[in-house]
Amino acid sequence: MNDDLAYRMVSEKLGDTIPDAFVREAFTHDELKIHKEIAERFARPYEKKTWEEYRKLFVKESRIAAGAKFYKKNQKLIITVSKEYKVDPFIVVTIAGIESNYGAHHSQFSVFNALYTQIHEMPRRSKWASKELAEFLKYCFNDHLDPQEIGGSYAGAFGYGQFIPSSFTRYSVDFNEDGVRQPYSWPDVLASIANYLRRNGYTQNSNNYDKNGDIWKAIYAYNHADNYVMAVLELTKEIRARATQ
Repeated sequence: MNDDLAYRMVSEKLGDTIPDAFVREAFTHDELKIHKEIAERFARPYEKKTWEEYRKLFVKESRIAAGAKFYKKNQKLIITVSKEYKVDPFIVVTIAGIESNYGAHHSQFSVFNALYTQIHEMPRRSKWASKELAEFLKYCFNDHLDPQEIGGSYAGAFGYGQFIPSSFTRYSVDFNEDGVRQPYSWPDVLASIANYLRRNGYTQNSNNYDKNGDIWKAIYAYNHADNYVMAVLELTKEIRARATQ
């Protein structure tokens, strides 16, 4: 166990915040695995594509239709969240669609294994990944979850809003007030996305969609890529038009 670099790095980050027995159990889990393909995925992220290539993937009819359908189905909740956080409801809808296709695609690897792999296979990401894995283990311990039961992206983001563990800790919201911040419950997810935007510079009730305006910067904080921001804003416009026609 002490020969495991990831265990040592994560244990150092955790200190005495959660029992070591829980941590050791996580690092000896039967489903613990290193995924070699994760490093390859980092080498060719969507955001490095040209805008033309990226746009074809995200600003297309199927996503516009799905966004409009999701809005109409959940309109009361979406408007409630929008009024509470004073953000454009369609930006929240669009981000939920891009991140997980409204819950259809949110899990490729276990979050634990994705972060564990980065520590071992990607030295330049090991410090970051160990911090995130420590946050993730605290979340699992506090919410009585098996660290292998939560799936996410190759980067270690999870839930319908695709938050990394530290962002989930910092920005997630128990909007339906059931006592738990749920990454797979739409009231909590939509409110968490809105909360993230507001706390990253989105001015209340702003209508400044210009490049480098407050809305742009808040979306950029969610995913540090101009292509991502441009896709969110263009898709927001299309979904709004479709849902309100």
